[in-house]
Amino acid sequence: MMIGISKVQDVLENYKSAVYEKDAEKFLSIYASDVHIYDCWGKWESKGISSWRENVIKWFTGLSEDGELLKVDFNDLRIEEETNVAFVYCAVTFAAYKGDSGEKLRQITNRFTFGLKKVNESWFITHEHSSLPIDMQTGKGMFELK
Repeated sequence: MMIGISKVQDVLENYKSAVYEKDAEKFLSIYASDVHIYDCWGKWESKGISSWRENVIKWFTGLSEDGELLKVDFNDLRIEEETNVAFVYCAVTFAAYKGDSGEKLRQITNRFTFGLKKVNESWFITHEHSSLPIDMQTGKGMFELK
């Protein structure tokens, strides 16, 4: 685990840069070893960093094989921070670009909630929940922001 992320906002900045760089270890460094994740992609849930690592490596490998760069933006961000716990909720937009041309390929927005805990003066994500609203007529996830 990375030591030294003293601000919740810096955890989110690390998330963004690690995704763009496709750096799995940097990305995973912001998660607690006992993290519990409810994901709307792939596996229903991941319990523990080893399980989450499998998903992250598969995700980043796919992006690398396709030659894509992924930019992350946090929208409607709300951070509630106490001394040793924090709660974050937001809409997260993932925009994929072709690595060689910079052409925008696609974009989706998911709803995210993060629970964080401070350990030895560093913040770590202990719980993450991503979701999509469902269109009741089609039964499909809605990927656009609002």
